[in-house]
Amino acid sequence: MTSQENIKYGYDQNIHSALDAITEAQKIAFYPILFQAVVCMKKNGILACLDRAGTQGTNIDNITKEVSLSSYAIQLLLDVGLSMHVVYQRNESYILSKIGHYLLHDKMTQVNMNFTQDICYQSMFYLSEALEKGYPAGLKVFGEWQTIYPALNLLPEQAKKSWFEFDHFYSNHSFPAAYPYVNKLAPIHIYDVGGNTGLWALYCAQQNAEVKITILDLPEQLAVAQENVKQAGFMDRINGFAVDLLKEQQLPSEADVWWMSQFLDCFSEDQIVDILKLIHHSMQDNATVCIMDLFWDRQAFSAGALSLNASSLYFTCLANGNSRFYHSKVFYKCLSAAGFHVEQDIDGLGFGHTLLICKKR
Repeated sequence: MTSQENIKYGYDQNIHSALDAITEAQKIAFYPILFQAVVCMKKNGILACLDRAGTQGTNIDNITKEVSLSSYAIQLLLDVGLSMHVVYQRNESYILSKIGHYLLHDKMTQVNMNFTQDICYQSMFYLSEALEKGYPAGLKVFGEWQTIYPALNLLPEQAKKSWFEFDHFYSNHSFPAAYPYVNKLAPIHIYDVGGNTGLWALYCAQQNAEVKITILDLPEQLAVAQENVKQAGFMDRINGFAVDLLKEQQLPSEADVWWMSQFLDCFSEDQIVDILKLIHHSMQDNATVCIMDLFWDRQAFSAGALSLNASSLYFTCLANGNSRFYHSKVFYKCLSAAGFHVEQDIDGLGFGHTLLICKKR
């Protein structure tokens, strides 16, 4: 039986004609090169120059006056832009296309491109090794670590900036959408498991003057979060608990709400079950577990599914070697194996997040 997401995204059909198929095959063959060309068009101001020219466009002579590249380089990049439909041409004028507009102005596209360029691009050369051996072989581009998480604040400045902008962009849009569902639970004490830089903890503290939040994370991440909490002036209600959830046998148990946002996708299926079992064992019987994550099968459009499946290769090659953005049925299976049932399942939060509100079974 064909699954619903396959029908929704057209994955159940061989959709291309022979001519279209060979064209798409050539794009795949040259995509890494073409990607760098588009990065150069943006970086050197060619896209911005065409944007200023509007729907009338401008010619190569005018572009050469505004862009500090040789006419050879500009013409070469424009020809690539034509092939990629980033620009189009009428007579002697080049005009920014809709694709070019989104590359230049759409925040999500910008964040994704910077993440690909500054974090993933060089590392993906080692994808085959990562897939074969089950460890993040591409991380060697930045240093010798077992996973990327303790190293985030040691990355080169541009790479660190792009990583956190990628992570925060999606979180920042989903937190306001998810918070009302959590607030309905009337939380007194929230455990922010894998709280990263403390964004969710700070958001909750700003929205609710009574709630207490404890961030549970690796010591390296917790240090960053606690500095952010200090600067925001919430040290009286937000504290931290340093923990490696893959090594702990017992967690604190005061919270009535356990929150995890884009956290469990950082682990393999077996590790997810182990973490959920640890929480199940540690939590109060009447407490609630709230899991917000991105599932590729729950996206409104095929572009969302494509983005998540592509981003999953980052987990394989750089983050830890064994995790990904999962199909939602995987999380359901893991929750059941750990002794939970899903009471509420809410899709469409922010840019494609799903919130699972769970109780002990």
